[in-house]
This record gives sequence, structure tokens and C-alpha cells, in this order.
Amino acid sequence: MKLRYLTAGLIWFVSMALNARPPHNGTDIQSLMEQMYAEIRITHEQFEALRKPLVLELQRIRKELYRTSDKNRQIDLLIRKDIIRHRLRQLELTEQTQIFKIRYLKGLSVIRILYEKVLDLDHHFASIVTFREINKMANPNHYPEFLKVKEIIERKKDRKKSFELPSLLSQNLYVSTITTLINLFNASVSPKDKERDLEKIQCILDFTLRMHTDLNTIYFEMEFLKKSNDKVLEDLQRLFKDYTKPIGYFVSLKECRMNDDWDTVQEKLNKYLEKLQEAMEKEDNHRVMQMQINLNFPIDQLLQFINEYNIHIDQSAKFYEKFKIILNSYENEPVCSASLPEAYKKLKSDIDITIEKFNTAYKPVEVNGSKLKEILYGINEYQ
Repeated sequence: MKLRYLTAGLIWFVSMALNARPPHNGTDIQSLMEQMYAEIRITHEQFEALRKPLVLELQRIRKELYRTSDKNRQIDLLIRKDIIRHRLRQLELTEQTQIFKIRYLKGLSVIRILYEKVLDLDHHFASIVTFREINKMANPNHYPEFLKVKEIIERKKDRKKSFELPSLLSQNLYVSTITTLINLFNASVSPKDKERDLEKIQCILDFTLRMHTDLNTIYFEMEFLKKSNDKVLEDLQRLFKDYTKPIGYFVSLKECRMNDDWDTVQEKLNKYLEKLQEAMEKEDNHRVMQMQINLNFPIDQLLQFINEYNIHIDQSAKFYEKFKIILNSYENEPVCSASLPEAYKKLKSDIDITIEKFNTAYKPVEVNGSKLKEILYGINEYQ
């Protein structure tokens, strides 16, 4: 009678287990992992409650077997013992399946969160400073004040001592600057006018000559980080494909997100777990093991991707700290603030905001030295 009730309890628990809640919609991975840890703990406690009466019954049977000499009774007890051990094995497999499901769904939620973070970074890199903007900031020929002084010099220059630059060289920062200064000093204007004209463009010349190389360095290193982020995005999309392939879901991560198709992923998982339960009931151990491995292996791939993501974020954060140092290194900024381009000030502001995001929104996922790795592998103090 007790075994009948236990079997009914097991069937009820399995049906509840196959009805898990939808993937987590939050943005805090650490909270998500704590939630997963709590769910695994509750699962262990629930299964332990189902196991305990069986274990006690098994202990009682062993004692009775030791005491009785009645052959018929011994046969009955051995049969009963075998049934209970079979029930315990069913409970063990069902518990493993439920833990696999918890970990799989939480892993899916981690992928969703990381995808949003990487997409946000992708949008950031797409909107951050372009080569055209850098070129405008770093070349005095794109400053109206400089062009105006050049026009004045052009009208008043000494034709005998001046010379015309080819169009290509006229856009070169250094050649154009030197030529303008030469023409200014050779112009038919008073020294006072020359000083006045030079004063108008001194901050522009000082900023562009000092910061030209640094600004270009920032641009090319941002391009490198953008390419690195593109690779992380591609790897994450590939991970999602491998992650959902075992359960028969073949839609891309991009399409799944666009169509908010997460419920379909869970439906596929539930059907997969139903087949796994059927294989367990048929005692098809080889199929059970294969199906469990199919759920477990993608989680291992997720761990590898998290390490890749962490390296990418750490590297990007260090680059942005470097950018901040470079931009703050212009020593004449207090004197020339009014003449500096708005794009330069915006770039400084964008980098400050991005550094803050690297410390909050984009921050690495703690794996090593935390419970996350143990939880993802289903190892914890309750086992």
C-alpha cells in the first residue's frame, strides 16, 4: 500500500517537474544563478522526502531478512526489496532529469541576458566615433576658424614667396599647417595682425598636432574591439544553435528574440523530457544516458562561452580606461576649452559612460571562485 502511494507521489512530482516556469526575464545573472541554486536545493529536498520512506522500508526489509528463516518469506522480502530499489533508481533518474531541466532553462536565460548585453555593446560600437569624425577632430582643415584664417592669408600672401600645394597635400595635417604658417609669416600684413591671426588658430593647431595620433589610435583600437564584439556575437548565436539543437528547436537566436519565441523553446524542452521519461519507464538505460548527455553538453559549452565573454569584457574595459587616459592627457584643455570641438567633448563623455557600463551592465559573469560553475554542473552540498 505504501509503495502504491509512493508511486503515485512520484508520478505527481514528475508531472509537476515537467511544468517548469518560463525562462527568467531579469538582467542580473548573479541573481539568476542564486535562483537556480535555490530551485536545485528545493528539488533535492522534495526528492529526499520521497526517498526517505523507501530507504526506511529497505532498512526494515534487510533486518527482517536477517532474522527470518522462512524461505517463502525471504522470497517475498527479496522481491519487495528489488521493487523498492527499482523505485529508488527511478527517483534518482527523475531527480537528475529535473535538475537538468532547471540548469538548462537557467542556462537559456543566461544566453538571453548575454545576448542583450552583447547587442547593446554592438549598438554602442556602431554609434561611437567614426573615422570621419576622428579625421574632422584631428585635422585643422576641418575647423571653420582655421579655414577662415587660411582664406585671409591667401588674399594677403606674398605671391613671390608663397607657393600652392597640390590638392592631396593640402589636406595633409602637417604639410598644410606648416604651409599656412609659412604663408602667414610671409604675408603682407603687420606683425600685430599676424599675431592676431595666429592667436585665433593657436588652440586648433595645438590640439590637432598634439592629439592627431592619439585620436587615430583610439579609432583603430575601437574598430578592433568592434570586430572582437562581432566575433563574440557570432559565437553566442552559434552556441544558441548548439544549445537548442538536441531538443529539436532550429530557429536562430536572432529570430527567436525578434519573434519572442521563448515559449516554443520550452515546449520543445518539455516534449524532449517527456520522451526521456518514457525511456526511463522502459528502462532503456542507453537512451536515457544519451538524452541526459544531450542536455548536459550544451551547458558545458555555455561555460566556455562565459569565459570568452569575460575575457572580451575585461579587455574592452581596459581599452576604455586607456582611452580615458589618452583623452585626459591634453594638457592645454583648460586654456583651449572654448576652441575644442563638441565631438571631442562628446567622445570623452561617451567613454566615461561606457566605462561605467563595463563596471555594471556589461561586467563579467563570476564563474571561477563562485557557486556558478558548481551549479551549472549540478554539483553542490546537497549531493
